[in-house]
Amino acid sequence: MNKSFYFYDLETTSFSARHGRIMQFAGQRTNEQLEPVGDPDNILVKITPDILPDPDAVMVTGITPQQTLADGITEAAFLDYFHTTIALPNTIFLGFNTIRFDDEFMRFTNYRNFYDAYEWQWQDGRSRWDLLDVVRMTRALRPEGIEWPVDAEGKGVNRLELIASANKLLHEKAHDALSDVYATIAVAGLIRQKQPKLFEYLSKMRDKKEVEKLVSKPEPFVHTSGRYPSEFEKTAVVIKVASHPTQNGSAYVYDLRNDPTPFKDMSPAELAALLRKYRFEEGELRLPVKQLSFNKCPAIAPLAVLNEENKQRLQIDARVIQKNLELLLAMEDFGDKLEEAIRINEKARQAELIADVNDVDSQLYDGFFNGDDKTKMRVVRAAGENGLADLHLDFADNRLEKLLLLYKARQFPKSLSADEQAAWQSYREAVLLSGDQESRLSKYFRRISELANLSEITQDKLFLLEELKLYGESIMPYEA
Repeated sequence: MNKSFYFYDLETTSFSARHGRIMQFAGQRTNEQLEPVGDPDNILVKITPDILPDPDAVMVTGITPQQTLADGITEAAFLDYFHTTIALPNTIFLGFNTIRFDDEFMRFTNYRNFYDAYEWQWQDGRSRWDLLDVVRMTRALRPEGIEWPVDAEGKGVNRLELIASANKLLHEKAHDALSDVYATIAVAGLIRQKQPKLFEYLSKMRDKKEVEKLVSKPEPFVHTSGRYPSEFEKTAVVIKVASHPTQNGSAYVYDLRNDPTPFKDMSPAELAALLRKYRFEEGELRLPVKQLSFNKCPAIAPLAVLNEENKQRLQIDARVIQKNLELLLAMEDFGDKLEEAIRINEKARQAELIADVNDVDSQLYDGFFNGDDKTKMRVVRAAGENGLADLHLDFADNRLEKLLLLYKARQFPKSLSADEQAAWQSYREAVLLSGDQESRLSKYFRRISELANLSEITQDKLFLLEELKLYGESIMPYEA
């Protein structure tokens, strides 16, 4: 079967894939020439009565919980359709920022519903890609032929709707999933038309083996990422300085615009503290190191892609790069200290996770399920409402036992026994009401009131807020 692209986009209840839910899924398959194949998908997904959407998110998307309940399908029904109709062999899944956002929601949705969270992305010749970093690298290295938007201060911006508008591409409604899909396909087509060599090169660099091959060379390379400043078009010349000590397929790279001397005598603990920090005051010392994951389709290229125009516009001074490279190579123990710093941070993060009271919904990354459990997961999916009522399985991973009650309650509530209904009610009370004034419901209603009192609020937004208020009242546990 020939390869095909499947462009997709989600609208969700929040920014958190661990605790949020998909409200709208939209997608369109194309061939490798980006010509549509078949009809588009546009699906609303019902949210369940333990979930409160972020009011700010609904203000953006305009999708209310009531819409999903009236016109949507369950997560279980959506995933059955997804795996039988969309996740075909040799499909390349992609979108605009899908790897960091949409793919995560899809993983957690699969996990909660007894599917393997990862197989849809790699099994049977499937793979993934992301147009956001393609756009960023095209703007940085091969901007010719494309109009690039800037903000009010003249800084470059790479928002999908602005690129579509600047280049007179169809984009009817930003933050509507299907409209965003069409805009993403159009932007991909524009780059493929104007800069075909770069488009094809980055398409091939989806392969994590190709990424590792370039990153592992003992020489600098070009890296475009949202972590780098806009003034340099999100692009740096970097070199690998360490492997991740606990995660295969991940390296740390150093931005060679920066003199490494200030870090020469730092201890692993001091480096760890700098690695953890995300917000800095002006003039405060930053550690110019970032993680690069081979399986996340990073936008990287050999130094040979740079031309004189690039170097001048991106402020890449070959003499500075070479000087900082020599200083870095002279710091022979820097990589070892950095790896120890990463271990320090990993231990601290694990301690936080253990202390966290997050429920089983958020525990996807606690480990992989074994083969026997995967077989039992298929039994759960095949059981349906009637079969679930009398289904008793002994899982090796206790996450699945906890998920089973939630799966039944959310997707097939009629399958619950009286004891399970009571347990579900207790779960909803804990999720929605615990914390008194800091409970999820209290914060939800408080935020609705704050938004309703904004001076610039419109009648359309007030309608959405009223719908959200009514929804919150409707799912409030009846013992509240």
